[in-house]
Amino acid sequence: MSNCQGLGDCDESRLERLYEYLDGALTAADVAEIRAHLESCAECREEHNLECMIRSAMKRSCSEQAPATLKMSILEKIHAVRGAAEAAEV
Repeated sequence: MSNCQGLGDCDESRLERLYEYLDGALTAADVAEIRAHLESCAECREEHNLECMIRSAMKRSCSEQAPATLKMSILEKIHAVRGAAEAAEV
């Protein structure tokens, strides 16, 4: 477990937010928060850099592109699931 406060107290939560950040699936406020955190946290910055290298290698090895509507469909489902989970917590 990490004691990283800016992206969550556990590795799984921290990585989920980092993936959302890299996928462009966060609000501008969340993006700013994560950018600021990455500047001050070497552990998260290392995870970020590793994920960027992995994504870069994947892009170089894959020439096919998914349909543009796929990203929107996936994001809509993510937001729906997240909304249902938040509603269940209340």
